[in-house]
Amino acid sequence: MAQQRRVPSIYDVAERAGVSHQTVSRVLNDYEGIRPATREKVREAIRELGYRRSVAARTLATNRTGSIGVLAPATAAYGAVSTLLAVEHAVRDAGYRPLVTSVVPESDAARAGIEFLLDHSVEALVAIAPYRSMLAELEGAGLPVLALQAGGEGPDAVAVDQRAGVDALLDHLVALGHTAIQHVAGPSGYIEADLRRDAFETAVADRGLLALPVLAGDWTADAGYALAADLAPEATAVLAGNDQMALGIVHGLADRDVTVPRDVSVTGFDDIPEAAHSLPPLTTAHQDFAEIGRLAVARLVARLDGADGPVSDSVAPRLVVRGSTAPPRR
Repeated sequence: MAQQRRVPSIYDVAERAGVSHQTVSRVLNDYEGIRPATREKVREAIRELGYRRSVAARTLATNRTGSIGVLAPATAAYGAVSTLLAVEHAVRDAGYRPLVTSVVPESDAARAGIEFLLDHSVEALVAIAPYRSMLAELEGAGLPVLALQAGGEGPDAVAVDQRAGVDALLDHLVALGHTAIQHVAGPSGYIEADLRRDAFETAVADRGLLALPVLAGDWTADAGYALAADLAPEATAVLAGNDQMALGIVHGLADRDVTVPRDVSVTGFDDIPEAAHSLPPLTTAHQDFAEIGRLAVARLVARLDGADGPVSDSVAPRLVVRGSTAPPRR
């Protein structure tokens, strides 16, 4: 059996560089006062030996792990995945290590996910929590916690302003002349889906528009395709709860010889990359997931460092007008 290679230690680096192990430690911790030539010798020895710093040793020395836990929903939905990627990048850019675990919506799973992250001594927790069952488990975590995709609910939440996005889409459709606008909502119990539906129903009532039945989907293009058959005959425009459902609706209408936007205008929500390349290209509300991730992590890191972080807790979506909307046929 081949002998397992011994992992190089800080003492091996010191011997290779011809310095003390204390000097190696100072270089690793970016202490000032180290001569550039000495610093370079230590770094060269680290590269040659393939030395990797022990997280356990650093934790003992600094009493900090340098890790931020990320609790994410077990879903392939574009919004959740984009938020997760944005948070991971922002955590790394802030000089921390992201530790990610995904859970299904049930409370027991969320509780187990939080316990897993706490067992790994994370310094703070970002919870991408689109379900209230996940939010309920965040209380009493005993460390800085910030909630995302929770519509502004939960501890120290950062969110996209869902109402502003719905209002922008409705303002656009009304300006085109639409008064019979139907909403295809995301799944009930999903916080942002509920917020978009509530915002839509309130805005329709406030504007005196025709109140059509709200249809419920599950975020998927397949659901939008199927629900295209259930749209009200009098609807001249559709505001879908997300882009995938909107694309499915466009496809379902085309299969029924209904042309978008000549016969029915369709809008989405999110601005997924494919939205600009559908036929027709999709009018939608753009969510800046990268900004949400940056803002959330900046808030957490500021709390860890005892400093003042960004005060904003919401980011407004941006209306993107493309070819899927037009004035209604007279």
